[in-house]
Amino acid sequence: MRPPAPSLDVIAARNSATAAAAASAPSGSNPPTINMTEDSRDSRSSSSTNSPVPADNEESDFFHVANDSQSSLGVVPNLQDMQVTDPECLPTVAALPSEILISIFSRITTPSELLNCMLTCKRWARNVVEILWHRPTCTSWQKHSAICATLGLEKPYFTYTDFVKRLNLAALADKVNDGSVMPLAVCTRVERLTLTNCQGLTDSGLIPLVRSNQHLLALDISGDINITESSVFAIAENCRRLQGLNVSNCKQISNESMIQLAENCRYIKRLKLNDCDQLNDNAVLAFANGCPNILEIDLHQCANIGNEPVTALLAKGQSLRELRLANCDLIDDGAFLSLPSNKIYEHLRILDLTSCTRLTDRAIEKIIDAAPRLRNLVLAKCSNITDAAVYAIAKLSKNLHYVHLGHCRHITDDAVKRLVQSCNRIRYIDLGCCTHLTDESVIQLARLPKLKRIGLVKCSSITDESMYALAGANRHAQSRRNTASNNPRRHDYHVGSLERVHLSYCTNLTLPSIIKLLNCCPKLTHLSLTGVPAFLRDDLESFCREAPPDFTEHQRAVFCVFSGQGVAGLRQYLNTQPEFAEYHLQQPTLFALRRAVQANQDGTQGQGHGQGAALLPDMDGFDEADGVEDDDMGDGSEIALDPGAFGVNDNGANVVIPPPPPPPQPHGSQPFPLSQPSVIPLSPQTIGVSFAPASQDNDAGPRAGNSTTAAGPSTAGQGLFSNQNSGPSTASMLGRIEDDDDSGSS
Repeated sequence: MRPPAPSLDVIAARNSATAAAAASAPSGSNPPTINMTEDSRDSRSSSSTNSPVPADNEESDFFHVANDSQSSLGVVPNLQDMQVTDPECLPTVAALPSEILISIFSRITTPSELLNCMLTCKRWARNVVEILWHRPTCTSWQKHSAICATLGLEKPYFTYTDFVKRLNLAALADKVNDGSVMPLAVCTRVERLTLTNCQGLTDSGLIPLVRSNQHLLALDISGDINITESSVFAIAENCRRLQGLNVSNCKQISNESMIQLAENCRYIKRLKLNDCDQLNDNAVLAFANGCPNILEIDLHQCANIGNEPVTALLAKGQSLRELRLANCDLIDDGAFLSLPSNKIYEHLRILDLTSCTRLTDRAIEKIIDAAPRLRNLVLAKCSNITDAAVYAIAKLSKNLHYVHLGHCRHITDDAVKRLVQSCNRIRYIDLGCCTHLTDESVIQLARLPKLKRIGLVKCSSITDESMYALAGANRHAQSRRNTASNNPRRHDYHVGSLERVHLSYCTNLTLPSIIKLLNCCPKLTHLSLTGVPAFLRDDLESFCREAPPDFTEHQRAVFCVFSGQGVAGLRQYLNTQPEFAEYHLQQPTLFALRRAVQANQDGTQGQGHGQGAALLPDMDGFDEADGVEDDDMGDGSEIALDPGAFGVNDNGANVVIPPPPPPPQPHGSQPFPLSQPSVIPLSPQTIGVSFAPASQDNDAGPRAGNSTTAAGPSTAGQGLFSNQNSGPSTASMLGRIEDDDDSGSS
């Protein structure tokens, strides 16, 4: 077999050596012969030496040159010249278009990670910088100074002033002044501006910022007491796309400026005028006539607003969803009786009429007929309404989720029973200070399948029987397959969903019933027992929240509110201390006996009247369609209520706790039993429930370096952007209605 052919390098070297020898040899002599050893014959790589031997008749491109003499061998190209140049091989991420990269980066929520991405390369920096600077967080003056310095660069690497879309200085509100805001006026595309409670801010600082941002959509200057009508006129002139405005407690703005704003800014959707008692009907009428797309308007404490603007807002609004008229005491029945008789307001979901004391049952009946899809209805301190109004409210049926009837002193058990029978989706109900209510009402309320929060402050007639009823509230049997064994059968378990219970000044309550309530409601995170003698104990103070600093000495003495971990600690303490062991003994209760009697009566009525029993909804379970919401409004926005509604008293004065009346004697001389069926002591570890931290609501009563050039992208964003909330946001002014935590007091 023919040996392997030598490589090109060997051939070139051999021919060069032959040529050199021939040139130096004497004339006529034979050229030297070069003997190739086995090792020097082939200097190719192992892959080359192992390659198959070409056939004898195979042609080679190497010899297809014009001249194959020795001189031609001297110009054989080297290996580098013979390499083939392939296109540059890029990683996959580098081949992605910018739109895809931006979509990926926008899903990164940690500002520090965004900054790392921005510092990776110039292409990534161009795609990340706008996301990073979209909402700079001014939570400290150091960050504020760095942001202002970057925005003030003469030749910045990026146009940072165009990237800022949201500015929030609420975290620095106590020291913000015109000098703090004016450096931010270089921003030109701010859409949401929050300057809440910046009392040092005046028109001189706000007007330049407003004029340079004509794309502004939401503005919150609530509590800025030095802002006058000049700023409002500037807003009306420059921010014609404005959709949300909060000027609460801005008492120096005039009716004329608000009328001008309503005429120019016709896209207003959310408007808050709280505590602007200088405004009159003309200002609100201008918004009703000029802004047909209003979704939410809050006129809390606008004492000079009468019937006409309320009627206009409802009649002319095409999509009004929230109307808050708390403490507008000039409003009476005429505001609603004047509505067209043949028009239905399908969009209205939230109506707050707190302290509209002139309203009567006629107004409530008209409201229910005109707005049949109300979800949240607040009638606290509407002292003139009676059972007739509650009967009308019952027509809301499954639409009603939240109802506040605190201080409606004429309501009786019959009205509550009717309400429960018709409205079985109620999550929150407040009946504080409804002194005519008894255990019968609470027993019916306990049958609500979705009840989460209940207020019974100063309902002095309720007893332990009500607590035993609430202990069984929402305890629906649910099936769960036992996967730990081969047994395919399912077993039932019970879940209680009560989260907040307000029982202050219910002086008849005792320890056994509260222990029962705590053990049967693992989701309970708030329990107020202010003024309940059984809980005015020194050993329970460690689990109780601190009383507000403005409370009087007497209010501090009776304050007893448990929240978050305090509820868990109280539960564990009452379950483990020997002195409370007697309350866990198994004994029958009046509640159990009454439920048995009631069940027998229901069965008898169903047999005697054929389909009569079927007319009542199944209050002990969910109906088939209960899991499907009938609109897009979410799970019912809960309303922030007046802290005085659950307070120690209405005026903040000292409260004298009345002596507890003797327990009822339902069975002749036999006293009301203080025990209940046996309860297995539960702890947070046993039931596997995590408890939220203590809530912040009030539950016991009223409270009273400059550079001119930039050589690269600014890293001022490092440490300036965080996930922490930087204060009140105007996001709610542009978003949908959301679930708020209950801020009603107990």
